[in-house]
Amino acid sequence: MASSWERRREALQQKLNQLRDVTNSSAVNKASIIVDASRYIEELKQKVEGINSELVIPENSSTSQIDDDDDDELPMVTVGTLEKGFHINVYSEKNCPGMLVSILKAFEELGLDVLDARVSCEDTFQLQAVGGESQKNNDTIDAQVVKQAVLQAIKKNNY
Repeated sequence: MASSWERRREALQQKLNQLRDVTNSSAVNKASIIVDASRYIEELKQKVEGINSELVIPENSSTSQIDDDDDDELPMVTVGTLEKGFHINVYSEKNCPGMLVSILKAFEELGLDVLDARVSCEDTFQLQAVGGESQKNNDTIDAQVVKQAVLQAIKKNNY
């Protein structure tokens, strides 16, 4: 019967082997496996940062913040132009009741149909939406117009 020390040693060795497999390491000793794993994690972080930098602010986008002397954490609004619509991001450190409804009303007033959206209103307010121009709307909408409409909706919501 194996002692608890032997079981722990076997469990550790098994976990090190799993780590070596996941990180494609050819190392044999513990220290080298951990060093390879650290390098692998750094590579993954760099890849994530690269992807995030591509996604956060598209080329044809404009960023704006509302001026509010009472609060250091201001909402950030970005609007990127897509082939047939816009990618809209809104982020605020605080969540105000009714903010989502105000923004959706602004979309409606502009004649934008929400094609896809992800919203979080728990502690912070986050909205990622894809808005397409409505078929009824014959006027072409500019990204700056969308951004200003969203900002006005936030202001009307007593942010």
